[in-house]
Amino acid sequence: MKFFNNDDTKVFALGGLGEVGKNMYCIMHNNEIIIIDAGITFPEGDLLGVDYVIPDYSFLKKNENKIKALFITHGHEDHIGGIPFLLQTVNIPAIYAPNQAVGLIKRKLEEKNIQYKNLFIYTEKTIVKYKNIQVEFFRTTHSIPDSHGICVTTPNGIIVATGDFKFDFTPIGPVANLHKMAEIGSRGVTLLLSDSTNALNEGMSVSESKVDEALGEIFKRHNGRIIIATFASNIYRLKHIVDTCKRNDRKIVTFGRSMETNIEISIEGGYIKHKDIFITPEESKKLPPNKVCILCTGSQGEPLAALTRIANGNHKQIKLQDDDVVVFSSSTIPGNALSISRTINKLYLKGVEVYTNTSLSDIHTSGHGNKEELKLMIRLINPKYFMPFHGEYRMLKSHADIAIDCDIPKENTFVLGNGDIVSIYKGQAKLAGSIQANDIYVDGNRIGDVSNAVIRDRKIMSNDGIVVVITNIDTINNKLLGSPNITTRGFVLVNENEELLKKLEEISKNAIISKLNQQINYSDIKNEIINQLSNYIFEKTGRKPIILPVIMDIKRNVKVTAK
Repeated sequence: MKFFNNDDTKVFALGGLGEVGKNMYCIMHNNEIIIIDAGITFPEGDLLGVDYVIPDYSFLKKNENKIKALFITHGHEDHIGGIPFLLQTVNIPAIYAPNQAVGLIKRKLEEKNIQYKNLFIYTEKTIVKYKNIQVEFFRTTHSIPDSHGICVTTPNGIIVATGDFKFDFTPIGPVANLHKMAEIGSRGVTLLLSDSTNALNEGMSVSESKVDEALGEIFKRHNGRIIIATFASNIYRLKHIVDTCKRNDRKIVTFGRSMETNIEISIEGGYIKHKDIFITPEESKKLPPNKVCILCTGSQGEPLAALTRIANGNHKQIKLQDDDVVVFSSSTIPGNALSISRTINKLYLKGVEVYTNTSLSDIHTSGHGNKEELKLMIRLINPKYFMPFHGEYRMLKSHADIAIDCDIPKENTFVLGNGDIVSIYKGQAKLAGSIQANDIYVDGNRIGDVSNAVIRDRKIMSNDGIVVVITNIDTINNKLLGSPNITTRGFVLVNENEELLKKLEEISKNAIISKLNQQINYSDIKNEIINQLSNYIFEKTGRKPIILPVIMDIKRNVKVTAK
């Protein structure tokens, strides 16, 4: 923290810059730190065995006595998914979240057996005050209820973080509070942090009510079962599917754990009415097809999701019927196009009709604003400085260009990476160094145990396999007992490569013997085996498997007496 003094207000991200997900932003003044969101991201395909990626909490751990609270903008995984891991690492005195998010957080903590009492619900009227920092909230529109932006007043200026938002003037839920946004803007905002997810998309996003109309038309046209796959976290989509089913006299069967959990919490919170519309799979079999709607996970072609198993024909409770209609009410997440395409092809092979989101059928819209909506936010908040957040670098750069078009000077925009610090002093902002903000991998219940070296080894094993060399050494007489045993997995077929394996056995034997003339050092023997085998294997196969020598220390001091 040598880059600034205690009179500065510091703003930095531990996650969420240069990526979509893992959102975590911090504002620090003197001995007070507030945190905005604590999300996760899901691993790319090359992070083998990793379940989640979370921010590096090292800075927060070192400064946990300064932390006042964690403030949550809304209840999506990329904003709340890291809370259990954060609470296991850092002391967080209080968590403030809107009503829907509180329900999701409680369920998440129960699943992890984490006891936490200081979880508070905030509304637009809530104001949280500390010695140097004051926090208040304004309602936004997103794909989940109770989404908010956060306004933080500090001695050096006002900082606004939008959270995820769009401007939908005919939404399913409440309209965003434009009046409060404009009122905050009239105070003189120093720095705006704004959602960049759709900064590359022209125009305005489609209204959720248009999706409602499109789904309604599908329900009117078809007399068979309707199977809808959508994001379980898109509560407003779930809400108007429920309302549409109610209007069309259909009952709903849900499949997928996350879908069932979100439905339960939304009913408890009063966001979804008509609890009686939900029935069991057994009850649905007694109804005619035109009275049933199946609501399930699997819109991204996930291998174990309900829709994928239905398409594969191995779902235990649902079998496709000829007059079924399948609706993908979702967008394609980058990287999932191939798995989605496979699922759709399987559905067509089964003879069912499939709807996806196209220009002719608005059955999905994003919860994030397009360029014109981002411009409107900038005009309402009217900041002096601008920092795009929540997006890949190209999104952040595009959003900064949008801000420049909205009359913010280029030198007043900050396109940053995780850990970079913006320092604000008396209304003036500048870059002020950086702190540690690495990715931390979660593998099962282990946090941070999976290093880059482990990931590298897993990649090697997945591509080139592993060669295990097991040998017995008489350490008293400095002798090799028998020949080394070569075992492989994922490297070559043993039956078809006996000559190669015999050669590896011979090379290992010679490598061991060359080191037995000296004082025995296991590390030297292992390194010699690895070096000799690596060179030979690469020369003959072009592959670089992991080579794992295992040395068994056999102590033999047998005295033989002649008769």
